[in-house]
Amino acid sequence: MSPEDRREAIVQATLPLVVKAGANVTTSQIATAAGIAEGTVFRVFKDKAELLNAVIQRALLSDDEVAAISAIPTDLPLEQRLVVAVESVLGYLDRMWGVMGALRESGWQPSQDDHEKHKGPPVGMQRISNAVAGIFGDAEMRTTAEHAARLLLGFVFTNRLQGKGFGDTTVEAPQLVELFLHGALKSGGAHV
Repeated sequence: MSPEDRREAIVQATLPLVVKAGANVTTSQIATAAGIAEGTVFRVFKDKAELLNAVIQRALLSDDEVAAISAIPTDLPLEQRLVVAVESVLGYLDRMWGVMGALRESGWQPSQDDHEKHKGPPVGMQRISNAVAGIFGDAEMRTTAEHAARLLLGFVFTNRLQGKGFGDTTVEAPQLVELFLHGALKSGGAHV
């Protein structure tokens, strides 16, 4: 196995462990999950902090989601294409927030250098937004495809927020897309 493949295998094995235990995951647990000796972890990564940083970078990477969105058949109706895209985006958010939330809850404090690396909007979300914009194709719209994609992703993002000030309910991708495309008012309902 090449060094790059070994590194990726360790990161992939570590990601679900971080979601469960945050920074409290041990290198012994990581080695067991990766099917390697514990010393191999330290031959690939200089320390656990470097490995955690690689896990964060992997969680933020959106290549799989962008590929899935780009592969949505164009002969599907727009609403169905958007549902598939939203489901992919939800998976991305769950992975990203799962890793970041677990690390934060476990008390992990990134170094200042690591903090600077992760500052600002993730490039992964920008790439996803561009892919979603492509789904609109030549649909007749009231705004640009790029703007519509940003607004839809805003729906997706805020739909996932729960708790204080945000309520306790969320909707699934089909209802979210329906609300986005057709509004919150029932057809033929009273106009405000």
